[in-house]
Order: sequence, then structure tokens, then C-alpha cells
Amino acid sequence: MKNTIAQTFKKLFNSEPVLAFAPGRINLIGEHTDYQEGLVFPAAIEQGIWVAIQKNDLPSCRLYSEDYKEEFVFDINSFSPKKGHWANYTMGVVSQFRQAGYKLEGFDLVFGGNIPASGLSSSAALSVAIGMALTELFKFTITKKSIVLYAQKAEHLFADVKCGIMDPYASAFGVKNRALLLDCRTNTHFEVEADFGDHSLLLVNSKVKHSLADSAYNERREACEESVKLLKTSYPDAITLRDIPVKDLEKVQQILPTNLYPKAKHVITEIERVNLASKALHASDLIVFGNLLKESHRSLSQDFEVSCEELDFLAEKSWELPGVIGSRMMGGGFGGCTLNLVKIDFLEEFKKQIKSSYQSAFALEPEFIEVALSDGASIIPS
Repeated sequence: MKNTIAQTFKKLFNSEPVLAFAPGRINLIGEHTDYQEGLVFPAAIEQGIWVAIQKNDLPSCRLYSEDYKEEFVFDINSFSPKKGHWANYTMGVVSQFRQAGYKLEGFDLVFGGNIPASGLSSSAALSVAIGMALTELFKFTITKKSIVLYAQKAEHLFADVKCGIMDPYASAFGVKNRALLLDCRTNTHFEVEADFGDHSLLLVNSKVKHSLADSAYNERREACEESVKLLKTSYPDAITLRDIPVKDLEKVQQILPTNLYPKAKHVITEIERVNLASKALHASDLIVFGNLLKESHRSLSQDFEVSCEELDFLAEKSWELPGVIGSRMMGGGFGGCTLNLVKIDFLEEFKKQIKSSYQSAFALEPEFIEVALSDGASIIPS
């Protein structure tokens, strides 16, 4: 893919580009905790987005998407979001650089990637890769953390996606064979060695995405915020649900109405599960780690109610198989992938059994994606 992007750039613009790469990410555990300033446990993966870029001595920016086979041009001094368009990510990052006081000139840019499924943060990878490419091209002194924040703000303002910090952060700071214990309040992390021994991480793409995902996401955020307001009577210093101790769940249940308590319970217990999972992985205790994956799925499905019939089927069917330590839905919910920790010598049998049972139940063929934890964003030497 890297060579394809570079060759396409030379063919279209007849110049040598600067090349940048940013990976997609998985989240081992910790869903719907980021916007409550909680803990998450992501890792970069080998698949990602490549960007080729070079100055063009024009007042405009000429873009080309290798995936869409489309061109787009915008004026460097006058542009605005175009609803639903892939160019929004570039324009959004450019707007953040300009707002921060960095002077940009016109440039040409080609991008493309090999991120295989939704829920692996291709948009964050693209935004981070663009930020890295612009920084290198114009020789700015910008930290990776600033690029992460620009990428997040670009999605908020230009793609109308109110994402948390986790996706661009993991894409930027990923380390090979390590997961990041990321604190979404302080935007700092610890690296945890991820040695899965004779087991492998495998994603199963359900091939569904239900339309209520976006509205449900907003509803869950609002439920968490409402819960914090009600809990402040007993926890005046609480800023988010992150500040409520897991040992106080019975007290929390007495305070919150029945429609809010399960949502709050999920966030409070999921943050604790992230803590425990990082300790288990650090100690190479895969049994504990796998059980925490199962608990996370049950909580996301039953308490937070962001799973769906297909994801529940895939997770629960995996739990029945002898070579599987743990499985859970990954991402925002209502479709996408499950994350599975599977014994390497059982992988092919796992795929065979899951494919057969899933096809019988839903007349859909799942996609299997093997992932390895990889390094974060970088400039590619020419």
C-alpha cells in the first residue's frame, strides 16, 4: 500500500512526496469510559493509513483518495466542511493547524489504507497521518500529543463525530507488542507488555451496523451526565462517573432511578475492569484477562445495552469453544467486531465453527481479521 500511494502521488503530481503512516487501533477493554474521563486499554495494529504529501506553490490543496478514486480541491484560505465527505478530515486538521497559528501553504496529498473493518478507527488514523505529514512537510515543531488533540478536534468540528481521545491517541503512541493503559482525564498513558503466549487476538466482523448506533451513543452519554448530576448530592466532588468508587455500587443504586443505574454501573465497573485487565496482562495471567473480556461483554450487553443479537451470538458462541479464553464486543456497539483471544493451534477450527454457526443463524458470512500490536504513527524514510 505504501508503494501504491507513493506511485499514485508521483503519477498525479509529478513530484517526490513526504510519506507518513498512522495505524488503526483495537481496544482490549474499556468501552464507553473515555467520555467519563475513565481508563481505556487500546493498542495500535499493523494495518493503517498512508499519506503522501508535497507543497505545490498554489493557493489551493489538491487531494486524492486512493480508496474512493476521487479528487477534491479546496482553497487553503477559504474552506468549510462538506457533509459526509472524506475530504473533511484533511480540511479539519488544516483548520486546527491554522487556528494554532501555524502558517500553511498549498499542498498536494494522496492517501489510502488497508484497515479491514469498521470500528478500527480509520478516520483517526487518517487524521493523525495528515497531522504527521503536515508537521514534517512544513518543518513545524509539534508534539504527537498536540497532533492527537488536533485530530480529535478536527473530527468534532468537520466530521461531526464527538469522539473521545482514545482513537487518535492509540494511533499516535502505539508501541509494538504493548498496550496503552490510557487515562482519559490526564491524557497520559503507561505501556503494558502484551505477551499472549500461545494465543492470538482475532477479530470477527459481524458484517452488520444497525442504524440506531449514533442516537444510542448520544443517549448513553446523556444518561451518564444525568447520573453524575444526581450523584453530586452524595459525591459533591465527583466530576464524572470515574470519581465514583466501585465499592459504592449499592449506594449508587439507591440514589439513581432504575433507567439510569445500569448505565452508570457499566461505566464504574468497566473502569475497574480496565485496571484489573492491565494488571492481569502485566502478570501474563491470560485466564483472568479472558474472564474480564467476558464480564465486559455482559455489562455492555445487559447494563449499557449497546450490543445487538449478532454480537451477543458471536461472543457467547465463542465462550463455548475450548480454545477460546475470552471474547467481547468491541467499539461503540450495535454491530462491528468482536475481539477474541484464541489459542493459535485452534484458530482454523474456531473460524470454521463460528462461520458455520453464524451463517446458519443470520445468513451472513463473518470476516476474520488477525491483528498484532504494532508501533504508532511515523514519517516513512524516503
